[in-house]
Amino acid sequence: MCYHSYLDITLHIFTCYCSFIINCIIRHIISQKVTHQFLLSLNVTCLSFQESEDGRTYFLKIHVPWEVLATYADVLKIKVPFKANDIPDKKDVPLSWLCTPYRLPEHVMQPEPDYFTATFDKSKIDFFLIEDKETFFPPSTRSRIVYYILSRCSYSKEDKDKKGIKRLLNNGTYVAAFPLHDCRYWTKSIDANCESERYALYKYWARFSSFYKEQPLNLVRKYYGEKIGIYFAWLGFYTEMLSYAAVVGLLCFIYGLATFDENVWSKEICNETIGGQIIMCPLCDKKCGYWKLSTTCSSSWQSYLFDNTATLFFAIFMGIWVTLFLEFWKRRQARLEYEWDLVDMEEEQQQMQLRPEYEIKCTHRRLNQVTQMEPYLPLTSKCARSVLSGATVLFWISLIFACIIAVIVYRLAVFAAFAGIMKDSPTNNMDLIGNLITPQFATSVTASCLNFIIIMVLNFLYEHVAIKITDMEVPRTHVEYENKLTVKMFLFQFVNYYSSCFYVAFFKGKFVGYPGDYSYMFGKWRNEECEPGGCLIELTTQLVIVMVGKQVWGNIQEALVPWLRNWWVSRSARSHPESLYSRWEQDHDLQSFSQLGLFYEYLEMVIQFGFITLFVASFPLAPLLALMNNILEVRVDAWKFTTQFRRPVAAKAHSIGVWDEILNMIAVFSVVTNAFIVAFTSDMIPRLVYKYAYHLDTESTMEGYINNSLSVFNISEIPEKNRPEDGENPDWFYSSNITTCRYRDYRYPPGHEKQYTYTMHLYGEPKHILMSFYVIYLNIFVITH
Repeated sequence: MCYHSYLDITLHIFTCYCSFIINCIIRHIISQKVTHQFLLSLNVTCLSFQESEDGRTYFLKIHVPWEVLATYADVLKIKVPFKANDIPDKKDVPLSWLCTPYRLPEHVMQPEPDYFTATFDKSKIDFFLIEDKETFFPPSTRSRIVYYILSRCSYSKEDKDKKGIKRLLNNGTYVAAFPLHDCRYWTKSIDANCESERYALYKYWARFSSFYKEQPLNLVRKYYGEKIGIYFAWLGFYTEMLSYAAVVGLLCFIYGLATFDENVWSKEICNETIGGQIIMCPLCDKKCGYWKLSTTCSSSWQSYLFDNTATLFFAIFMGIWVTLFLEFWKRRQARLEYEWDLVDMEEEQQQMQLRPEYEIKCTHRRLNQVTQMEPYLPLTSKCARSVLSGATVLFWISLIFACIIAVIVYRLAVFAAFAGIMKDSPTNNMDLIGNLITPQFATSVTASCLNFIIIMVLNFLYEHVAIKITDMEVPRTHVEYENKLTVKMFLFQFVNYYSSCFYVAFFKGKFVGYPGDYSYMFGKWRNEECEPGGCLIELTTQLVIVMVGKQVWGNIQEALVPWLRNWWVSRSARSHPESLYSRWEQDHDLQSFSQLGLFYEYLEMVIQFGFITLFVASFPLAPLLALMNNILEVRVDAWKFTTQFRRPVAAKAHSIGVWDEILNMIAVFSVVTNAFIVAFTSDMIPRLVYKYAYHLDTESTMEGYINNSLSVFNISEIPEKNRPEDGENPDWFYSSNITTCRYRDYRYPPGHEKQYTYTMHLYGEPKHILMSFYVIYLNIFVITH
């Protein structure tokens, strides 16, 4: 018995080349009438079917006769073989034996012969290589044809607009509609005529022990269709390219470790005779006291691991890498188009057909020179729907910004609390922790965790809203529907995931003012300051928490949740003998793969792509973390498709669609963000300017950089509203005669004729150099692109 089969009424045997299962639960008389009319419509289309039941659950098993297959293959312009390909494509690759451990068997990599193909024409049937009509059209093509018919089959005599299996699924008349797998995934079919492709996919592809082997993309394409095949091709290529970025990023991190002892400015911060004698101005009003620079010793060393000269090199490298990735993917995609016979396919015919929902909701008709009378949506209705949709998206994006502001307020509020707990006091029980975790670091970590929770909640809520408003717009075709939903979801998630990183990278510490004239948000909350070592370590913290948290949560959702659901649904079946647990019941107990299933897979990876490109200058290990995740992701996705999901309806696609444009947009944007991070968030360029342009010694060392990077302010001139309250200052402050404090900026000292205005030799010229770097960096990208 072959598990991919359905009952063939005419032959009264099971065959691997039958096509579809529909499952329903009859709840009331209306459902019976609707089902009866739907079956009558199926009879009109000449589909063969048989019902089986178990209590109140019915299974409708559909088989497609040859005449129906031939007719709709002609309508859908399906390509079929007419001649064996006699062009040799074998190439002798030098040292190819080195790749043998990573290769799969030839019958897995090339599951079918190579043919020349042409669009099927029912009137020229003798032109094609038809040895057996029962096996000429593969199962994936059969399922696609049946789904096309079911999507347009009427279920009401009175109202012809009431049609389509999707509406019957939505209103509960039918529970599920799906093609069957060809066998159990852990064992071959006992039918020798069945190819047991599901078993081969599980054995060679879906198990994690195969993580180091190539993917059997041709077998994936044959079993699941080109649309799913090209997703795994893109995911595999992306993972392969990540390995190069991961190696370079790891080398940059190792460089930071190797030159750890050369970090002169951190040594100065930690030195009690230098950093221990530098008194810093309060970081918040009233509740924060004066503090010593040496308390940031640990964070300064941590920051150096990611903020060193290798950062500059890595930012430039990633600008080149992202360009090469996109260009090489175009080559790989073009090669797949040729190998999979998709070169002259503008778009999958099934995808370009009008959506049944569009045909139903559009009551207006107009003449089309090709298709004659067709439904259409009036311009006024289309504009009104688009305006309402756009307003809804803007509202949710505004909600994200409101949440970001709330998190900023949280940062400002809890910083004072952490500063009070971790005060530099000999009687404080937090001394040991305080030496390792500064108030800034504690605030950054807790705020990042809070922000991650908000991100996940907003994503969950907006996902349903995006689908609803896309349905409301009534897109004309399946491609248009996916594109509209993609733009809405990506725009929202782009703002949702990256806005907090943009705040830390480009806004925090940039509009602070100085002790005599601080800037306030909404006139109430004093703007946050960066540590003396800069905000880069906070950006790194934010990036790691959000990126890693998303990847961990995503893998839990993708692997654990489907497995638990399937375990719960099939728990009663485990008590039945295998012979009584029919194959359609087995597949029905699996999770359904929605039409938007691949959309979420792409979205997850594109968001990750944004993390490793937009902010990679702050965290060179990001590509390594992404690589480790993606090695797991490929096998988790393969495992899901093979073991946890019903077999999806096969569909064609010659590219990854609108995601190509989105990736290009991120690539261009990433060059801008990384240039800004290196130029304005990192302290690397100011350090290089100090070392080579302003240091008086001929040896050009970094000695004295910390002292020169901090400005001086007279404590007596600090306004009353900014001064610490009684008891907030540490004990050592009262035992010393301290008249000035330091702050992070380049301003003239008190008593100077230009006191508290920007200096030119340590502020103006470095900024010109920063802008010069920015322009050069952009030009490098333009040349490589």
